[in-house]
Amino acid sequence: MPGLNLTRAEAQERAGLVAVDTYRVELDLTRGERIFGSTTTVEFTGTPGASTFIDAVTDAVHSVTLNGRALDPAQVADGVRIQLPDLAERNELVVVADGLYTNTGEGLHRFVDPVDDEVYLYTQFEVPDSRRMFAVFEQPDLKAAFQFEVTAPGHWDVVSNSPTPAPVPDPESALEGAKTWSFEPTLRMSSYITAIIAGPYQSVRSELTSSDGRTIPLGVFARASIMEHLDAENIFRLTRQGFEFFEAQFGTAYPFPKYDQLFVPEFNAGAMENAGAVTFLENYVFRSRPTDALVERRAITVLHELAHMWFGDLVTMRWWNDLWLNESFAEFMSTLAAAENTEFTQSWTTFASMEKAWAYRQDQLPSTHPIVAEITDLEDVQVNFDGITYAKGASVLRQLVAWVGQEEFMAGVRTYFSKHAFDNTELKDLMVELEASSGRELTEWSRLWLETAGVNKLTPKLTTDDDGTLTSFAIVQSAPEDHPTIRPHRLAVGFYDLVDGALVRTHREELDVDGESTEVPGLVGRPRPDLVLLNDDDLAYAKIRLDEASLAAAVKHLKDFDESLPRTLIWGSAWDAARDGETRGRDYVELILNNIAHESDSSVVMVLLRQLGTTLDYYVAPAAAPGLSEFVGDRLWELALTAEAGSDHQLQFAKAFALRSRTATQLGEVAALLSGETVLEGLTIDTDLRWELLTALVSGGRAGEADIAAALAADNTANGALAAELARAAVPTAAAKREAFDAVVRRDELSNTHQRQAITGFNRVHDASLIAGFADDYFANVRRVWDERSHEIAQQIVVGLYPAAQVSEETLRRTDEFLAGLGDDESSLRRLMLENRDAVVRALAARAADAG
Repeated sequence: MPGLNLTRAEAQERAGLVAVDTYRVELDLTRGERIFGSTTTVEFTGTPGASTFIDAVTDAVHSVTLNGRALDPAQVADGVRIQLPDLAERNELVVVADGLYTNTGEGLHRFVDPVDDEVYLYTQFEVPDSRRMFAVFEQPDLKAAFQFEVTAPGHWDVVSNSPTPAPVPDPESALEGAKTWSFEPTLRMSSYITAIIAGPYQSVRSELTSSDGRTIPLGVFARASIMEHLDAENIFRLTRQGFEFFEAQFGTAYPFPKYDQLFVPEFNAGAMENAGAVTFLENYVFRSRPTDALVERRAITVLHELAHMWFGDLVTMRWWNDLWLNESFAEFMSTLAAAENTEFTQSWTTFASMEKAWAYRQDQLPSTHPIVAEITDLEDVQVNFDGITYAKGASVLRQLVAWVGQEEFMAGVRTYFSKHAFDNTELKDLMVELEASSGRELTEWSRLWLETAGVNKLTPKLTTDDDGTLTSFAIVQSAPEDHPTIRPHRLAVGFYDLVDGALVRTHREELDVDGESTEVPGLVGRPRPDLVLLNDDDLAYAKIRLDEASLAAAVKHLKDFDESLPRTLIWGSAWDAARDGETRGRDYVELILNNIAHESDSSVVMVLLRQLGTTLDYYVAPAAAPGLSEFVGDRLWELALTAEAGSDHQLQFAKAFALRSRTATQLGEVAALLSGETVLEGLTIDTDLRWELLTALVSGGRAGEADIAAALAADNTANGALAAELARAAVPTAAAKREAFDAVVRRDELSNTHQRQAITGFNRVHDASLIAGFADDYFANVRRVWDERSHEIAQQIVVGLYPAAQVSEETLRRTDEFLAGLGDDESSLRRLMLENRDAVVRALAARAADAG
């Protein structure tokens, strides 16, 4: 981390000095396991006589030649930057260097498949990691055309942003059979969306016709050993649906010459929007039966990355303070496309359950920030891939669409793309077009929504006469003390009544809400319904509360909603109240257990089961937790037994039961499922479920190393190795926990995904006291880890090994001592630690409320 930072001021200064025309990047991927050769030729204009630098994270720099003049690498290169003195008006720079492969999912990642010992490579460059592969002016506003030439083993496939050329033999290579792929130059783009994916990947091919009549080749890629599990036709169908929707909405044909989608190993994120060469998390190749929630998540991710081809790739933010707009726009458009042009018509329900819950959580942390965040350097942006950037931003975009009208919004977007294709923009460029298309003045709206932090709370205030007719109705808006902004909202109020046993919407009123109290005269004179729901259809971004009568109806009839979205809004309100300590955690547990079997949306079921675990582990008073936990385990087993055979509910309940099994009887049922002694009709104990059941037995002390080794021998794959990593770290002994902790913190020997599994297994305990003693080691080592490791690896450790399970004032004291020792230049580490601390503060408050 030290030396790798880049400030916005430096980027602005450099952008004032240079403009880049082209890069020619020659890569030699035949030089062994550790390094690769990288020769970069950059042509750019400059301010004569000025000096600047180019970014290059290298193992060695062999030569630097600027305008035919050799510069001494020992003098100008420090392994992170290369200084460029005395620029000319027209410049040619040639850098010959060695780059390092990584196993952290950053830069050029190298992976060896245990099935066939083949090497697979891929790049991940967002935010600042193209500099790990070639010398580059690493900032989004210095766009250029990129031409890649790659020498690699001849049996590999090599994919980049441009169509893959036919390779030719390379007789000069030291590797027998090596070939060279010479790609055509790309269109102008930012360096962070360039890509190289190389290895013996297998592919399925197709094509489509774009709105401008071009034939767009399509490809779907995966490693050879998992290719049998790749349902490429599903990916192609979603891609065609996305192309159709986005080209029509954006009024701009797909801008690139082809569209490849590659599922790559050990990926850190869900996917990355490399122009024409999107990389995806390999978990989206389903070797075992997935939940319906995971299938939907993959679909949304496919559409999200496709939306980026326009918003992000064609038109790119000038600096990372507008990262939120990139991600929020793609998040909003992917959900809209799924709802309106795919089979996932209930995707707004999933959005409310997952994205908005994430946003509300992030927005109540002490580290919350305005959507338009102040990004002063790369460290700021790397910790800013958060629930504000993605989920709150997308939620507020949905509110903006409701505020200006969807047709007007899209009209403004179409003009925006037309004006700024292949260029860089700022937020104001989009807002100008939206004001013009909608006729709404948006300066004040933007200030209140995008430049302030915090989430508002909306509560109905109503009165009735003796006949139950509404005599007044107002919406009361409040804000937290730390972020007291009162905002304008476009929202709907829904009236719901019980009709033949179902809660059905009988009236809807859409209006603008502003100020601390907004009267709704259109509702006066109507009969009071059984349930009043603010923010019906989930257009606004705000926490909602129910009046007393509506809350009673919701608790009694939650399962009886006719539609999934209003039910999900009630779930969200109940979860907010439990997290905020307004209601008892055990009451929320009861609400889930009484209603989850009737929930129709798989993603909502998944979220509720996660919230169930969080409530049990953190929000229920310690005295009540063991007994309630045993009851929950028994109830989850009942739900699995009574669920429809072969249903998604059955699968999710069985997984949740295994995870929550604590007693000898419960673990015995898990063992019987694993052995086949107990059979649930329709539930196949496939490879991944087998690992989950085994790990539950391991963490409960009913299985050990011999069982893990046998399972790994039967599943000697990359996925099997990851599952074994988690299971070994879950062994409930001090020795096993020490081994996992030291492997992560002291020895730095694990790849990104193996480290993540080890951390998960380390925290997989039935009794938190087993890992309580590691708090000292954590605080003693975390600063060193932050300084020495890459950002991805360090953040996993800082967050994942924080002693959050030790819910106590002592944990807060230790955290405060650590925070007090941080310097002003350690803001990113401070932010993560403040977020860690907040979880303990919230848990203590919720436990107190539960005990009261």
